[in-house]
Amino acid sequence: MLASTCFSAPPPSSSSPSIPTHLATLCCCFRPPARPPWPRSLLLLGAFPPPTRPLPRASVSSSTAPAKDYEFTDGGGEVELRLDIGKLGIENSRDVFVDVDDTSLLVRAKSDGTLRTLINVKQLFDRIKSSETIWFIDEDQLVVNLKKVEQELKWPDIDESWESLTSGITQLLTGISVHIVGDSTDINEAVAKEIAEGIGYLPVCTSELLESATEKSIDKWLASEGVDSVAEAECVVLESLSSHVRTVVATLGGKQGAASRFDKWQYLHAGFTVWLSVSDASDEASAKEEARRSVSSGNVAYAKADVVVKLGGWDPEYTRAVAQGCLVALKQLTLADKKLAGKKSLYMRLGCRGDWPNIEPPGWDPDSDAPPTNI
Repeated sequence: MLASTCFSAPPPSSSSPSIPTHLATLCCCFRPPARPPWPRSLLLLGAFPPPTRPLPRASVSSSTAPAKDYEFTDGGGEVELRLDIGKLGIENSRDVFVDVDDTSLLVRAKSDGTLRTLINVKQLFDRIKSSETIWFIDEDQLVVNLKKVEQELKWPDIDESWESLTSGITQLLTGISVHIVGDSTDINEAVAKEIAEGIGYLPVCTSELLESATEKSIDKWLASEGVDSVAEAECVVLESLSSHVRTVVATLGGKQGAASRFDKWQYLHAGFTVWLSVSDASDEASAKEEARRSVSSGNVAYAKADVVVKLGGWDPEYTRAVAQGCLVALKQLTLADKKLAGKKSLYMRLGCRGDWPNIEPPGWDPDSDAPPTNI
């Protein structure tokens, strides 16, 4: 299964620094392995490409040592990694090879004629200033000091794992809810519940709320009253949820879903919206291009979402892999625009008046004939 993730990062605006006038699209791809663990970011376009660095050469055989315990601390502007090397018998720093770029870290050491991998982090939790990396041997420990690019971002751990993302993403979301949209209700609900459980938010399924309120299934409702009736009812549910925080809302898929309609996004903009889109693309490059076209064309209402995740089919076994891809993209989105969460909060506090993203001043009446001021 292939998953491609896109998110919209608002660039600076000279006319209104707090409200973007247009959006620029940025894409990255994820491919889950045949079996867990979860997928890593394979390619990120347009955002801080890491420099190419040659790996150190050695005239000895190379093998991978078993995973070793390490100590990790976040000191604010920098993070520190301590690796136990006492049992390896390393006496000279020339036997240690630290290869690092802005997003990855590889530490190896030569011991008994064998080059052993001490740690291989293919995706650091966030970017670092690789040129300012410092490492040294402190008695029985190898200490690696990394300078963070985003100094205010707290790193839960060294890598961008599921555990690190679920622990670290909440500082960026700041309580703003997450809305999962797309053509499949089942996929939306599975991914929403996985994300909610991971980050400690409340999972909410609009299908369950609607069925509980009407005491009939969505299918029976569709058969008796049609898709328009269901979409209108879901919009009412989304309105009631728009004032809530720390929820992950799974919306209805298909034409009966409010998110599939251009005029029903007024309350969805109160949260970070993630579009889960099944793709027919055969490779990652095609999936990324398809995602870009989906966002830029605006032919479907889902293109209003903040994040687009392309799925090459669906298998419930990979629910966490897709959920992790969503969190990676949301992390990048909120880091690219540190004011975005605040704008979402302001939009919600002003009553979700439908003026996203060009928020009008307090007192503006969307039903009045007065022209908008923030265009």
